[in-house]
Amino acid sequence: TILEQVLVKVNGEIITKTELESRQVAALRQRNPNFRPTDDTALQKALAEVTPGVIVDAVDEMLMVQRGKELGYTMTTDRFNSIVGNIKKENKIESDDALQAALKQEGMTMADLRRQLERTMMIQQVQQTEILQKLQTTDTELRAYYDSHKNEFQTVPQITLREISINVPTTAQGINVAQDDAAKAKAEEVRTKIIAGEPFPRLAADYSDSGSKANGGLVGPLSKSDLSEQLQQAVAGMKTGDVTPVLRTTRGYQIIKIENLQDTTVKSFEDSREEIADKIANEKRGGEFRKFITKLRADAIIDWKNDEIKKAYEVGVEQQKAEVDKQPGAAEK
Repeated sequence: TILEQVLVKVNGEIITKTELESRQVAALRQRNPNFRPTDDTALQKALAEVTPGVIVDAVDEMLMVQRGKELGYTMTTDRFNSIVGNIKKENKIESDDALQAALKQEGMTMADLRRQLERTMMIQQVQQTEILQKLQTTDTELRAYYDSHKNEFQTVPQITLREISINVPTTAQGINVAQDDAAKAKAEEVRTKIIAGEPFPRLAADYSDSGSKANGGLVGPLSKSDLSEQLQQAVAGMKTGDVTPVLRTTRGYQIIKIENLQDTTVKSFEDSREEIADKIANEKRGGEFRKFITKLRADAIIDWKNDEIKKAYEVGVEQQKAEVDKQPGAAEK
């Protein structure tokens, strides 16, 4: 009697059909939580799309766990209990019995949970030791990146303004000319008060029809690109403290005062150092992972028991390589 179908042995450890199917289901749910195949053809198509990545991940994880064991990594009981305590706290689970009941609903036991957590911990520690620690950057690399990517460290031009809006009533027949003239005259009167030195926030509170009147007409800070094209043209060349002429808007008339203007600046190298280090490390990570995992695969004894799954694995490896090659800086590796 065949109790379980073995698909592949990796250094003597097996990946079974049941494990692969569990991973396939998880991958389909992650890709589309509402996925409901209409027929067998749709299901087979979806499986064909996710299986290469799923089997590659399964083999790579097994190789990294095996490497973790070689390095002597283990999860202590105290560490496991600490993680379980956090799980219970985050999910508002009051007791061990309640946790076991929740695990049972997922088809798991406490032993399954420990194995899963230990695998995750080992993989993280192996990545830290074998990959992340090799992503150190020199001052020369940091400076070279900064000098050739200064546009990435520019601040966006920003503007903070105050506004007073005088709306013109509209009816089914459109705008009444007399009311439009009255609104414009009111706006001109308010602008005269502003130029005379009366406080803009008080005038906004007294006259504005905009919701910003509750905040003294204050709007922003905004990116200059967020302003309408008409308003960008109106404030072009203005500086902090300047007031626009009365502007025509779709709702009536508007007066704008430049409260604060921040032009484009470039962060200094020293202020950008940490950000640059992260960028370079992210660019290197894919290449270092490929070198590491390629060596693990080459040193491993991988014994395939299913030709279709082997083909899917080979497709997945090529897909993984293509993804790494698309990452910034891959051409230099």
